[in-house]
Amino acid sequence: MLCALGSALCFGTASVLQALAARATAPGSGSGVDVALLWRAVRQWRYAAGLALDGLGFVLQVVALRTLPIYTVGAALASSLAVTAVVASRLLAVRLSRVEWTAVAVVCGGLATLALASGREGDEGGPPALGWAMLGTACAVLALGAAVGRLPDRSRALALGLGSGFGFGVVEVSVRLIDGVDFANPALYALLVGGGAGFLLLTSALQRGSVTTATAGMVVGETVGPALVGVVWLGDRTREGLGWLAVLGFTVAVAGALALARFGEAPAPAEAGAEAAGQAPPDPAA
Repeated sequence: MLCALGSALCFGTASVLQALAARATAPGSGSGVDVALLWRAVRQWRYAAGLALDGLGFVLQVVALRTLPIYTVGAALASSLAVTAVVASRLLAVRLSRVEWTAVAVVCGGLATLALASGREGDEGGPPALGWAMLGTACAVLALGAAVGRLPDRSRALALGLGSGFGFGVVEVSVRLIDGVDFANPALYALLVGGGAGFLLLTSALQRGSVTTATAGMVVGETVGPALVGVVWLGDRTREGLGWLAVLGFTVAVAGALALARFGEAPAPAEAGAEAAGQAPPDPAA
């Protein structure tokens, strides 16, 4: 559980750093799948630092997924939105209200409840077609990104964030389906494609939309679906007689994270670009 929460801390902080870098980058094609935008963003130190945190978070996530049920890890990762809100209040100069701080506390309470009810991970390998289904889902994420890239900014951020969550959800399930390096295992390619698609869509979402709106969509995409796959096909279970408590904790944690989607918008791209360049943002009074 400590690894899962450490992963959420890494991912939540990385999202804010990557948002700053993406907004300071010249606009790309406008598509949700914009490799050129990702390449330009990666060349900035903030995005590189975010990637380093993502790498550390992924290692911690793999350790957690090898010990805990997917639904527990997914709910812990939902707390990354709370981390994003707190870090953004510092780096993006956005003030959190009492309601948002309450939502952060709700997320923590839901996670504590879920930790009490969680059993060990299931030992079932799932149906043979599950790896192929994950690979197909990863490819569908790329198609989704291309389709929603032209939506208005707020809807675009939410849709692309949701798509990136689907991609990262594929990674969560694929980790459980991989046992050693087997190039004939479709889950290995699903992990690579899903992770790459998730980064592409999330970078596009962060460039023009609210960081919390994009992260909220990502939380939904990477939490609910993988949790269901873990319970239905991979044998994830709760402690004896505590299934109701696990459902309650999962619901409370995710609901609290989504409530933070109402937390104030991040600065406009022009302001973020000015800050990244070391200049003062425009004075609103002027």
